[in-house]
Amino acid sequence: MSDSNHRRPLVVFDIDNTLADTDHRQHFLERRPRDWDGFFCAAPADPPLARGVALAVEQTAECEVVYLTGRPERCRADTEEWLTRHGLPEGRVWMRGNQDRRPARTTKLEVLRRIARGREVRMLVDDDELVCQAARAEGFKVVLADWAADAPELKTAQEGEGRT
Repeated sequence: MSDSNHRRPLVVFDIDNTLADTDHRQHFLERRPRDWDGFFCAAPADPPLARGVALAVEQTAECEVVYLTGRPERCRADTEEWLTRHGLPEGRVWMRGNQDRRPARTTKLEVLRRIARGREVRMLVDDDELVCQAARAEGFKVVLADWAADAPELKTAQEGEGRT
């Protein structure tokens, strides 16, 4: 990566329900107990969300794209392969620790602050309204990714179980 790329502003994209359509695997979260292994194992089959992918590709004209997901680290290989397969820009993927169960708004804001210490973060794109509210409250420009199907079980899990 060139030095000029390190000076470019960053655009930070969430993955699930921002770039990847998780609708086909929601049923894993509707049962009790939730089947997190099944949910994450099905992620490689996620269809891309055209609006999110187009926005990510469009941003490369002026910015470097990075990814900030609530997916656990154990999903890294599948996640990076999915991004490549669907033509998303190359970029660092920030993931939660395998045992980290804190709410997404906590873990993602922690990483956003860390990223912003050394680089301009031009925008965060995320489907989680609580993450977006927390980021806005800290002065980040936010785009709410509202183009995926509503996923109430996923939203409950993001906040209450800190799993994605």
